Amino acid sequence: MSEAGLETSLNERAQLLLKTLVERYIRDGQPVGSRTLSRDAGLSLSPATIRNVMADLEDLGLLTAPHTSAGRVPTAQGYRLFVDTLIQIDPLDDSRLQQQIGEQLANGQNSHALMQSASNLLSDITQLAGVVMVPRQGDIRLRQVEFLPLSNHQVLVILVVNNKEVHNRIINTDRQYTAAELEQAANYLNKICGGKDLSGMRENLIQDLRQTHEHMNETMIAAIRMAEQAFDTSLQEEVLVSGQTNLMDYGELADMEKLRQLFDAFGRKRDILHLLDQSLTASGVQIFIGEESGYEIFDQCSVVTAPCQSDGNVLGVLGVVGPTRMAYDRVIPIVDVTARLLGAALNQRQ
Repeated sequence: MSEAGLETSLNERAQLLLKTLVERYIRDGQPVGSRTLSRDAGLSLSPATIRNVMADLEDLGLLTAPHTSAGRVPTAQGYRLFVDTLIQIDPLDDSRLQQQIGEQLANGQNSHALMQSASNLLSDITQLAGVVMVPRQGDIRLRQVEFLPLSNHQVLVILVVNNKEVHNRIINTDRQYTAAELEQAANYLNKICGGKDLSGMRENLIQDLRQTHEHMNETMIAAIRMAEQAFDTSLQEEVLVSGQTNLMDYGELADMEKLRQLFDAFGRKRDILHLLDQSLTASGVQIFIGEESGYEIFDQCSVVTAPCQSDGNVLGVLGVVGPTRMAYDRVIPIVDVTARLLGAALNQRQ
């Protein structure tokens, strides 16, 4: 059933009980029973009547009952209905908080420092994990590449791009290469790629490898295969994450294996980068609840993002990652205000 259909199928009493239950669970993190719900909702209903309503909400997929408790907790669908129709998200009216955000994002910092400040701010204020991504403006031009041998068929890549900006990454190869072989491969790439756009050269090299493989010597083939990984277009974005350890305070995320997988996802950044990429072309705050993210690792998390804009141009995206029981009415306006202030600060750096 669609969200609109769910809303219309719920009478006013069911909507109030759902709203009250979600708010209680967000606050306490414990399954909510009928007696607690009756007291919090302020309705003159018997526990049996409330249990019947909760059973109806469970049948609609809005609540679920943990095995260890007679109480209920919201599902991702329940949170979605709650966020979209049952609560009102007001603009941030905390002037002191807005002043704090504005002061820490004041002009004078470089773009990287602004991103780090915004990520730290979001983490500190919300007590969740803060994430910020700013796409690079213009081309990334290769100045020099160097390959250094590591163990286990791995190679350290040192890329110097634009104005002596250095990026290090580790790539996996099909065999162990000697230092001399890697030097030859780097010399070949520096000769044909030096001063050229990195992402464009990557595509051209891959195409050349497919079309003229039989006319290339082993050094050229190895160089291009390494360039395919080394010139990965993920250099197009820079992502900063702060406050991952805040998530350890939430019982539903405190399982060590879940935390390890979450921290691993933050370390790789690819999954969160994809969510931020989606927000680049969206207008306003975007909310991904549970499995809506499309990534299993975030099934018990919500991601709230907002684009940073200036004069209609999107300069980046920021957001927070936390449990699905985050305080949406507080987190959403904080993300919105921080995005607007970071956009203004980044605009002054253009």
